Amino acid sequence: MKITVNVDCTPAEARAFMGLPDFEPMQKRAMEELEKQMMESLERYSPEALLKTWLTPGALNADWLHELLRQGRK
Repeated sequence: MKITVNVDCTPAEARAFMGLPDFEPMQKRAMEELEKQMMESLERYSPEALLKTWLTPGALNADWLHELLRQGRK
């Protein structure tokens, strides 16, 4: 004998029915904190910040950068 039962419910309804804890509020707060940290760190990866990190202050003058870009077009 074979019995098949199909249950149509959402994941939240299934968790509640089985008595499992609802982690959605905690997950939402964690994702908000992660998003906040990511947005704060975006400024470190701007092109200007990267150039300042990679190059010495003397190499950042406009003439040097202009010459470098012009050589790249050839």
